[in-house]
Parts: sequence; C-alpha cells; structure tokens
Amino acid sequence: MLPALIKEFIEEQSITDISYIEQQKVKSFLEFLQTRPLKLRSGALSEMMISHYVYALKTFFTWLEITEQIDYNPISGMKFKRPKQNVREPLTTEEINQLFEATTSLKETALLHVFYSCGLRRFEGEALNINDIHFKQQLLYVREGKGAKRRVVPITEKVSSELEDYYLNERCNSKVKKVKDQEAFMLNRIGNRMNGDQCNNLLKSIIEKSGISKPEITLHHLRHSIATHLLHSGMSIEYVRDFLGHSFLETTQIYAKPKAEQLKLL
Repeated sequence: MLPALIKEFIEEQSITDISYIEQQKVKSFLEFLQTRPLKLRSGALSEMMISHYVYALKTFFTWLEITEQIDYNPISGMKFKRPKQNVREPLTTEEINQLFEATTSLKETALLHVFYSCGLRRFEGEALNINDIHFKQQLLYVREGKGAKRRVVPITEKVSSELEDYYLNERCNSKVKKVKDQEAFMLNRIGNRMNGDQCNNLLKSIIEKSGISKPEITLHHLRHSIATHLLHSGMSIEYVRDFLGHSFLETTQIYAKPKAEQLKLL
C-alpha cells in the first residue's frame, strides 16, 4: 500500500504507469503544492510539509530504482531549497522548575503540565476534555491530533495527581455561577473552555512572576522543551516522536535539541 503522500502525487498527476514518470510531472506536482489548501483548516502547506513530500518522493523513486521498476529516476538532478525553520530555543530544566515554582493557582500548574509535561499542541490543549484524562491509569488521550491522528500520552504519578487536584479542587469548585462547557478540562473565568490565546496569556502571567527574561515564550516553547528534555534523559528519538504525535522523525529532530554526544546516534 502506497503512503498517502505518494498516492496524492499519483492521483493529482493522473499517473497510470509508474514504470516511466516524466520529470515535468514531479515539477508540476511541487508547483501544485505551493498553492494547495489545507484539508482541515484554512491556509496553505508550510515549507516544512512540502519538504516532507519531497523526501517521500525521493524515497519512492529510489525504491523503484533499486527494485528495477524504473530505468530513469525523474527526481535525480533536481535541486530543492531547504525549508525555513523557526528557531525555538528550548527552556532549560532549571527554567521549567522556575515556572512551576512561580505558579500561584492549581490552574496555572495544570496549564504547565498540559503543555509541558504532556507536550500537547496548542489546539490539542484547547480541545482537552475531562474524560480524556484517566488519572488512576496515568494516561491522557489526544482524541484528534494533527492530521486527525489519535495518541495516548503516558503521564507520571505527580502529573496525574496535580491535574486531578486542579480538576477536583478548582475546576469542580469553580466560583463561576454557571459552567457553560461541562466537558472542557480547563475553564476560563466565565465558565467557557479556555482558548489558545487565554492559555498563552496565563502562561505570560506565570513567566512574569518567575522572573525569566527570555522573550516570546509561548505554549509551543513548552512542547519543544519537553521534547529536548526527554531526549536528554535517554529516551529514543522514536519514542519522543510518538510522545509528540509526529508523523515524521525529521520533525522530531527539529523539535528536540540533542546533546553533543547524542548527535552521533541520530
């Protein structure tokens, strides 16, 4: 069964015979990707996602060449620009500890656990429901991650306990007169589900209290930070990939900054 990226290439270019594919077909497809809209939300493909298509095509044609299914590799000789990468310097473990020490409410602690300890994306944290967290089993379920993928995130006893503490002692005992979203795990002041901007604002408040002076620390920085810290703790990059819900190992390598001695192993 062909990978989805290759299947899309074959279908979009109306290819019926893979034994000979003109280079122009590859070029036309890559031009198409520059304007192809996203399937689940507005906007176009990122440069990083387009680079995944390029990687998939290279691997596909190399495999066809090795298995002698083609005599001519249409992608050979083609040059591709490297995608621009947003450089995010992960927080140190000391800085993460500073954030936790600066919290003054159960909600603030829960926020750090959702986006750092559990490594959720912004929209995954927004969508988190009460029944997605199994406190006794120490498991958190991401029902629909990027690309509509599901995953299970293992959490430590401490993380589970502190998330449950927020749920039982602050979320359930909310001073809000009427909780409007009964399913949402994290609520704002008027009883609605917290959105990404509200989560970011709460994080900024924690940062101000912590005294950390790094500019533009966002929820996504927390996700990058846990990726790096897991890798530094000795976990394999494959495990970190699964923990974060990435489809491609290359994406995880961008997220997680390995130690110098680990570079030889990647």
